[in-house]
Amino acid sequence: MSVRYGLLALLERGPMHGYQLRAAFEESTGGTWPLNIGQVYTTLSRLERDELVHAMPDGDDGHRDYEITDAGRAELAQWFATPVGRADRPRDELAIKLALALTTPGVDIQAVVQTQRTATVRSLQELTRLKPADARPDDLPWRLVLDAMIFQAEAEVRWLDHCEASLVRYTPPPDAATQPATESSWEVSR
Repeated sequence: MSVRYGLLALLERGPMHGYQLRAAFEESTGGTWPLNIGQVYTTLSRLERDELVHAMPDGDDGHRDYEITDAGRAELAQWFATPVGRADRPRDELAIKLALALTTPGVDIQAVVQTQRTATVRSLQELTRLKPADARPDDLPWRLVLDAMIFQAEAEVRWLDHCEASLVRYTPPPDAATQPATESSWEVSR
């Protein structure tokens, strides 16, 4: 999710200044994605430039509140109505790391997989401990973020299991260390 749309969604609740937006964003996501206040104000400047928010006069407290415009509401509605595509998400560093470990001489790919599995299982246990036993309706935004993180960690463990099973059947081509990977060198049972 971009910070841009997160701030627009928060401003739909009512006018806020940057520090309020940062606190509301972190509260809504359970602190899983901390924002730098500079990033908040830079994004607000861009939103104002694009006429999606309007800066209000400075308040008595010295803070300048921002409010969403009609154009901002329309863009926010479009964002909520548009599914997030797989190509829109950042590159998967772990998949890239394992692909490179497989083709880099001297790297123990099994150790890389095991190190990641240990870290992911530990993270999964920590996330599971965060689940509230007595869920309240106002906890739902945080619970949804937490559930997404738990499901992603569980999927990563399953994928690491698959990688490990694939490695057992993998036979590197001759001189794999000196030749670039070809399609045939990646042929493993699925």
